[in-house]
This record gives sequence, C-alpha cells and structure tokens, in this order.
Amino acid sequence: MKDFLKSLPLALGLCLVGFLGGTLAHVLHAPLPYMLGSLVLVALASGIFPKVLPEGYRFPEQVRSIFIAIIGATIGAKITWDVVQHLPRIVPSLIALTLFVPLAQAMNYALFRRVGGYDKPTAFFAASPGGLIESIIAGESAGADVRVLAVQQFLRIITVITLLPIGLSLWYGHPVGSSAGMSMNQTPVGLSHVDEVLIVSVIGLVVFSRLNVPAAQLVGPLICAAIATLSGLAVIEAPQWLINGCQIVIGTSLGMRFAGMDLRRLVKAGWLSIVSVAAMLLVALLMALAVHPLTGQSLDVLLISFSPGGVTEMALIALSLNANPAVVTIHHLYRIILTVMLLGIVRKRGWFAAKKPG
Repeated sequence: MKDFLKSLPLALGLCLVGFLGGTLAHVLHAPLPYMLGSLVLVALASGIFPKVLPEGYRFPEQVRSIFIAIIGATIGAKITWDVVQHLPRIVPSLIALTLFVPLAQAMNYALFRRVGGYDKPTAFFAASPGGLIESIIAGESAGADVRVLAVQQFLRIITVITLLPIGLSLWYGHPVGSSAGMSMNQTPVGLSHVDEVLIVSVIGLVVFSRLNVPAAQLVGPLICAAIATLSGLAVIEAPQWLINGCQIVIGTSLGMRFAGMDLRRLVKAGWLSIVSVAAMLLVALLMALAVHPLTGQSLDVLLISFSPGGVTEMALIALSLNANPAVVTIHHLYRIILTVMLLGIVRKRGWFAAKKPG
C-alpha cells in the first residue's frame, strides 16, 4: 500500500499528459484517439525526459486493473441472448484461429532469426502472437535475452493497435472510433448506472483474480456483467466519458514503458515489429475472408478477431467501432490460450532450455 501511494501522484501526472494527448488526437480526428493519442504523447515525453520517471518505476497495476475491469464490464453487457444463440456460428473462425497461431509463430520465428539475427530462444519467444507476460517468463527460463524479448512483444501490441485503426480508417474512408463521432453506446448514457458498472467491475476483478484466471482483470468483470445483463439483475451502461478515461489510462500505462529504452535496439525492434505485424495482419485478412461466408460475422469483426494485439486493446477497438466486442474478445482469449499452450509444450519438452554453466 505504501509503494502504491508513493507511485500514485506520478501516475496521475502521466494520465494528465495522456489526457492532453488524447484530446489533441481527437481534435485531429485520429483513429481511436484517446488510447493512441495518450500512448504517443506519454511515450514521447518518457523518451525526451527519461529522468522524470524514477528507475524501475511502473504504472500502478491497481489503477490500471480497475479501468480494464470497467472495459470488461462494458463488453460483458454486450453479451445478449441473441449473441449467445449465434456463438455456434463462430466455430469456423475458431478453427481458422487454431491454424493462425502456429503459422504466425513460424513466420515470426523465421523473421526474427534470419533477418533480425536473434538467438533461437529469443527469436522463438519473441515470435509468440500473444501471451506477452507468459512468453517473457517462458523465454527467460529458456535463456532468451529478456530485454529484447520484452521490447519485441510490447511493440507487437503497440504496432497492431496503431496499424489496425489506421488501416480500417483507410478501408472505411473516414476515421474510426470516437474521433469519427462514434459512441460506444447507441443512446446517450448519464450517471444512473455508473454505480452498477463499478460494483460489477470490482466484484469480477477481485473474485477472478483470486481464481488465477488468465486476463482476470478483463474476463472476470466481463463474465459478471454478462450474468447480470442476461439475468436482468442490473443494467450495465458506462457513459462515454468513462470509456474515454479508460482508454487514456490504458494508453498512458503503455506509453510510459518506452522510458529508458535503448534507441538503437528500439529502432531495430520497431521495423521488425512492423514487418511481423504486417505479415500477420495479411494472414488474418485472408483467413477472415475465407471464413466470412461461414460465420455470418462482418469482415471487420473477423479481422479484429484475428489481429494479434492485446485482449483489452482489441476489445477497445471493437467497442469503438460498435463491432460485436463479445465475439472479438472470445477469439482473443482463445488465441491467448492456444499461444500459452504452445509455449507450455515447448517449455515442457525443453527445446530451448537454458544451458547449465560448466
């Protein structure tokens, strides 16, 4: 608690910078402005003024978790009986996703190993199309260069959530997200249901975190909100300003991770990430086109579902487009489960086990 209170003032200051970045991006009609704008401005500030952040400083996870929980509750509220009835129709896309994960892993491994010149363990675990924390933990035990691995995995998420909204904006012919006047609610929402949103978010966060469920901050509130909505126990409607605030906090927490990064390593990892993500998005588009006639889902929903970003960030993109966020989240949770299973098999078999000294 003491460390949390010490880190809170700086976190609030960073969020203020993120708010300025999000507001500027909104004025400039950038796609997904509040998340990307806050991310970019905080990343620039962290890079230009690295001494502002104490060494080893991390954005308070308790703060980030509650805002992710609110996003989870908002997504869960989108799970209606109509969505449940249509779940069997996404089986073809889940099968395609089962093929996507090892294919993306193989493509990325070849890129990082042959073009990037990374050693085998670093190349393999940096190639993972999901499971940022799991890949870093597994890679460390296998003897990978953790600094390179962490930067490469982090940039995967950043690159996806940057390129995808831009690509969709070009596809639609206009900016996507709240910059385009889109709201995540069909009608204006006031303060009447904020207490229900917060209660469901906290309950889901606390209970599922103790159960050690993957992505518990998002999944727990999502499940609780879905139960509350389907049963009619509560109305889960978050006002747009609260969703924008969640984007700013998430974007800020991502942007500050650029502090202290070696510029040369960052540039190399950056262009490798762009090539890697572009290749994965191309495969994702081809698979989305293939299963589109079989699922009844729109092409943009399927493309977002296959895109290898973070669960929370991809859910935000889906929410900003009013593109069935429940379906998107199910796909990304499945992708992460597949990825973690693949990493677990590799770890168990010791294919990249670290050599013992002597």
